[in-house]
Amino acid sequence: MADDELQAIRAQRMAAMRQQQQQSQGDPSQAAQKQEDERKQQEDMKNSILSQVLNQSARARLNTIRIAKPEKAAMVENLLVNMARRGQIGGQLGENELKGLLEQVSQQTKQETTVKFDRRRAALDDEDDD
Repeated sequence: MADDELQAIRAQRMAAMRQQQQQSQGDPSQAAQKQEDERKQQEDMKNSILSQVLNQSARARLNTIRIAKPEKAAMVENLLVNMARRGQIGGQLGENELKGLLEQVSQQTKQETTVKFDRRRAALDDEDDD
């Protein structure tokens, strides 16, 4: 092969590699759009599962909890979706059953707070005021 032919083959191969790399990286806005679409699709699927699993009063209570404590509402929603996927839920859950799940989640995430008061340091501060 002549050097010209070899150079042409190399140029074609380099162009193909660049094109392949650009396609794999994609346009950043396209990648963000794709992620947003996937997130919306997952959110829609979760909402459809929750509407099948919860009755209206339970759904209203969950929405009220979402306003006050979004983290707890997300945990309960994930728990309900996982239970529905495993087939652990038979029929629609009412408000009382949702309360039971909320209590379970609250017990799992319960945090104890303790307050320590250092009297010696407080006593030193009082002497400085005189």
